[in-house]
Amino acid sequence: AADIIKLAMIELDRTTKARGLKGKMTLQVHDELIWEVPEEELEELEQLAREIMEGIIELSVPPPTAVGAGHNWAEMA
Repeated sequence: AADIIKLAMIELDRTTKARGLKGKMTLQVHDELIWEVPEEELEELEQLAREIMEGIIELSVPPPTAVGAGHNWAEMA
């Protein structure tokens, strides 16, 4: 699981930079990634995160990916 999240973090960072997105990954806690994202990029980053997290490696059952948004970490729960 740790290797999967690391691969996803690398790919998310590479892809957001390549697309010129302003959102920044600020924190990783276990299997959660915390981002600061301009509101106009939120939908695109949510979709991108799902695609990358669920497809970073091929598994017989794709891992579930939950995406939440809020003004602080407590609002995302």
